Amino acid sequence: MSNRRQFLRAAGTAAIGATAVSRAGAASLPEAVSNATTTMQPPKPPATGRPFNPVVTLNGWSLPWRMNNGVKEFHLVAEPVVRELAPGMKANFWGYNGSSPGPTIEAVEGDRVRIFVTNRLPEHTTVHWHGVMLPSGMDGVGGLTQPHIQPGKTFVYEFTLPRAGTHMYHPHADEMTQMAMGMMGLFIIHPKDPKFMRVDRDFAFLLAAYDIEPGSATPRTAEMTDFNLWTWNSRVFPGIDPLVARTGDRVRIRIGNLTMTNHPIHMHGPNFVVTGTDGGWVAPAARWPEVTTDVAVGQMRAIEFDAVAGDWAIHCHKSHHTMNAMGHGLPNMIGVDHRGIAERITKLVPDYMVMGDKGMAEMGSMEMPLPDNTLPMMTGTGPYGPLEMGGMFTVVKVRDDVKPGDYKDPGWYRHPQGSVAYEYTGAVQAPARADAPKADAKTMNVRKPGAGHAGHH
Repeated sequence: MSNRRQFLRAAGTAAIGATAVSRAGAASLPEAVSNATTTMQPPKPPATGRPFNPVVTLNGWSLPWRMNNGVKEFHLVAEPVVRELAPGMKANFWGYNGSSPGPTIEAVEGDRVRIFVTNRLPEHTTVHWHGVMLPSGMDGVGGLTQPHIQPGKTFVYEFTLPRAGTHMYHPHADEMTQMAMGMMGLFIIHPKDPKFMRVDRDFAFLLAAYDIEPGSATPRTAEMTDFNLWTWNSRVFPGIDPLVARTGDRVRIRIGNLTMTNHPIHMHGPNFVVTGTDGGWVAPAARWPEVTTDVAVGQMRAIEFDAVAGDWAIHCHKSHHTMNAMGHGLPNMIGVDHRGIAERITKLVPDYMVMGDKGMAEMGSMEMPLPDNTLPMMTGTGPYGPLEMGGMFTVVKVRDDVKPGDYKDPGWYRHPQGSVAYEYTGAVQAPARADAPKADAKTMNVRKPGAGHAGHH
């Protein structure tokens, strides 16, 4: 306990504080690097500071820093951004340094960090360092632990990182609007010993949900339950990067949830163990094998597995979270005979199409007109036909010949001969069925009531 108190006292004493930057300080700000692309930035070993094994941010990048008298300095800029969710659709978001989510901040256990935050939004903001142990005055809760960062102002957060872990950053000011507009990012604190919990590939992404009406580009920020776009790092399938690995690699995937609901993340193929949470590493004795882990609102999870050759789907197991721009008021038309009415409707509406009477699988291959800046509800094509997916879905692609440091999409997996499910062409017998029970005096009879409600009790 004494060590913890000494750490916090020292951190608080040396802190600049979350306060406006002076003229002298502004002249020495680190460069505000911006990146608006959705191309994954391959990880690079740190050029300065303590060594660590960098993460791979899906469709994202890590924020550069500079060393200043032993302190690692970063510069975040909160600003409006345009984010491509997938080819064919862009959204007007708020984010950091040109992107949403903002760039991943990577540091090392024991580092002292100084993070400059410049506000280019039309309203005030703050930054909360979700799950990071730090002095209260650096926690980023507007009005409670600091003044708000007004438009055009720059504040400074400075603290020492006492423990490794998987964390996030996001505003704690007008959260309903700012987080619904895409303001969030990853904060990864690596172990001081690069050999501790080492993996061959370390991926990271954040879960977010948006409500963007078909044909529009700006989220409805007042929505609480009825979202229509479910994203990983503000991308939807087929725009989400594959997770590429080599057979036998030890792979870690770090997942953070900033939506309004939980997400059971399921991976096909090899099982995994949960090795980390917001609070730190899970002790080996407390781990167990899984193929699905539920990530609740505001939680972080790190899972690890040994890669097995193949193309393995990874997705949220809530089925409507693997669809795009869907409407939730659709009637169930399965089994409804449209033939007569369809003929009459097409005389009035020539482009009318019968849909849903046999299920919705046809949506995966159907080409139909959509409003501008809108994605199909089900999309994507694999080596054997339509994938019928969207939203929170991508593929873990494991190959024998992937080189270390290579994250390029290797294409579709070539299955060994005889290892793909195939059509049976022999005779199929009618199924044997048990006889239905015969009616007797105890069998319930249902009588449809006549007109009116007379005699009802």
